[in-house]
Amino acid sequence: MIARFEAVRDAVDAAIEAALADLPDGDLADAMRYACVGGKRIRAFLVLESARLHAVPDARAMPVAVAVELLHAYSLVHDDLPAMDDDDLRRGMPTCHIQWNEATAILAGDALQAQAFEMLADPAIGEAEIRVALLRRFAEAVGARGMVWGQACDIAAETAVVALDLAAVKALQQAKTGALIRFAATAGAVIAAADPAPLEDYARHLGLAFQIADDILDVTGDPAQTGKRTGKDARMGKATFVSLLGLDTARDKAAAIVGKAVDALNAYPGGEPVENLRQLARFIIHRQT
Repeated sequence: MIARFEAVRDAVDAAIEAALADLPDGDLADAMRYACVGGKRIRAFLVLESARLHAVPDARAMPVAVAVELLHAYSLVHDDLPAMDDDDLRRGMPTCHIQWNEATAILAGDALQAQAFEMLADPAIGEAEIRVALLRRFAEAVGARGMVWGQACDIAAETAVVALDLAAVKALQQAKTGALIRFAATAGAVIAAADPAPLEDYARHLGLAFQIADDILDVTGDPAQTGKRTGKDARMGKATFVSLLGLDTARDKAAAIVGKAVDALNAYPGGEPVENLRQLARFIIHRQT
């Protein structure tokens, strides 16, 4: 998987650079490009491997891979703002509002979001019906039924009188973190007009394991490796999988959920894309960033 993962990261980095190449010069364009620097490109990898799983070439899936990374970058820029998580470090660099200012960061996030939707309209992806289906699923994943709703719940929980229980934390994170992961993992099936259900099952477990791993890293991670501040969840008194389950139980739960993600791929015959998706699921809970 490592060779393919690195190749995807390099190809997606180049495609993002190309997508943002003709922006008008100025702070807005610079901030947009800055926000896209770094990152593991896990969501893009999910798009391209789910596409390969359905015999869809990278060239058709690449605009979708770029779209999810632009959208993810926008979400991080806004998540870091003082009105939200108020972070000053992201991917080992000053956050966008620290590097520029709040207004530029907000506008850069807005523009990255718009650019993401533009990417999904690219005729290279396929027929108009396919692109409309992707656009609809994308909007549902990242809007008021998905990622943005999850972020709103997360902010509300910070001042709630009664702390969230495990079911509420799970629902929140399945939206805030999981919805975009589910879109990415099923994109290949949608492009191929195939049944996305097995990949939906895989991605639902993958997104949950990803968030548990994030909660663990906030407790155990080294900022020099994670590229962001750690220990913030505890300082803010946030309910997380670690605070509710304990560190060891959270680790065990993440491992069990990854097992379910791997099992969901049994719906497909063997091959490199399936094995890469299995290895990605295992990587999720052992990552240090």
